[in-house]
Amino acid sequence: MSKTAKTAVPTITRDLTPERTDCPHCGRPARADYANRRTVHTLAGVTRLNLTVRRCHAAACPAYKRPYRPEAEGAVALPRHEFGLDVVALVGRLRYAEHRSVPEVHAHLTGRGVTVSERAVTNLLDRYDELLAVALADDRRLGAALARHGRVVLAIDGLQPDVGHEVLWVLRDCLSGEILLAKSLLSARQQDLAGLLGAVKASCPVPIAGVVSDGQHSIRKAVAAVFPGVPYQLCQFHYLREAARPIYEADRHAKKELKKKVRVVRGVERSAEGRGGPEAEAIRGYCSAVRSALTDDGRPPLEASGLRLHGRLSAVSASLGRAGEKGGSRANS
Repeated sequence: MSKTAKTAVPTITRDLTPERTDCPHCGRPARADYANRRTVHTLAGVTRLNLTVRRCHAAACPAYKRPYRPEAEGAVALPRHEFGLDVVALVGRLRYAEHRSVPEVHAHLTGRGVTVSERAVTNLLDRYDELLAVALADDRRLGAALARHGRVVLAIDGLQPDVGHEVLWVLRDCLSGEILLAKSLLSARQQDLAGLLGAVKASCPVPIAGVVSDGQHSIRKAVAAVFPGVPYQLCQFHYLREAARPIYEADRHAKKELKKKVRVVRGVERSAEGRGGPEAEAIRGYCSAVRSALTDDGRPPLEASGLRLHGRLSAVSASLGRAGEKGGSRANS
């Protein structure tokens, strides 16, 4: 892990002591032998942890003089790491949920006052991936999540980031949302996919009540071989996407034409630069509303971006009309 700046001064102090005062191995009292100090960079600020460490002094105990640290320390940061778990979680969310690059993640963290280098951001991403893999591989947690529903509806799909590279195959339970298996394969042959399905079938603690996938022939053959007699259907989303493709193309064209009509918004904004007063504020507010409408895209095929843009621009136009009726200057806006 890359070192952070040595000049960082702790702004938060936390005193942590073990909740247990007895040895977890032999039950004899464990003395508070010494204290450690640790500095952790968190989103709240640079935190100084004052840690009380207990040890058992019974010579016959298997944990004789073994340090027993405060339990709450593990909720703040990983061992021998200088960044808190909240920073690790934020880095993972920015990278995978918001699809930000490492420089963008670094800029976001420094903007929030976290002293970190771009190389350290990469290391934190690795720690996030490791923690996520551990959580997904926890058989006890996964078994409890599946047991709540009593059955599994298995979904299988593959993702190929670049042509010619390995395909990441993900097998997920539709009821609980849990990922049961994720593995990269060089090919999508029936035999390879059948191996993945067989591994999930062997490890699943509840019955597999159904399977969902796209129409790829190798998947369909693998499902038929591994799950004979199990209800199997093709993904409704793929059906809907193909059925809505003509509507999507027409909607995209309509959105492009609408954008042409509001390109003058930048000129209107320039006319209000440096001006004060209610009229200039109103102009900037309407221009901001138009810009927001232009970037508010829906997710096809369930949402039509062109129709959404038309609705929002119609609302802006209606508001301008009401302002003009009350005495505003619509021509200037």
